[in-house]
Amino acid sequence: MYKLALIAAIANNNAIGNKNKLIYWLPNDLRRFKALTTGHTIIMGSNTFRSLPKGALPNRRNIVLSRKGNDFLGAEHYASLEEALESCKNEEIVYVIGGEMLYRASMPHADMLCLTEVADTPAEADAFFPDIDKNVWKETERENHKKDEKHEYDYSFVTYSKA
Repeated sequence: MYKLALIAAIANNNAIGNKNKLIYWLPNDLRRFKALTTGHTIIMGSNTFRSLPKGALPNRRNIVLSRKGNDFLGAEHYASLEEALESCKNEEIVYVIGGEMLYRASMPHADMLCLTEVADTPAEADAFFPDIDKNVWKETERENHKKDEKHEYDYSFVTYSKA
């Protein structure tokens, strides 16, 4: 049976995106994302898939959820989260990589949150990560980083597990 992990970079107000683009470009966050998800299954919504610059992410099993189409080159397609999760029952860990609606639908099923918490509140955002109920989620790891020449904001890699 798999563990389900939600992975995202979130602002102080839980903002994750604007106009189908990530709000933050943090090289260390992208490296962490690649390190955690490579060799595993990733599940995403159709807009997230379409936002990927080169389509399906390499060295991962890509699953796209969509009721409207199946034109997702290099990815499997399912109409519902339940169908997608059923297809993952023999996996070790499955990552949900966005967007907002999929994070909200996945949150009750999740075992772990792998977040990059960015010390900023963006001026514009139209997609948000669900609220993290501290009665349900317990912080199990935190690695703080200061802004530098490649990172415009302070940020922390934070892992939460179900309490």
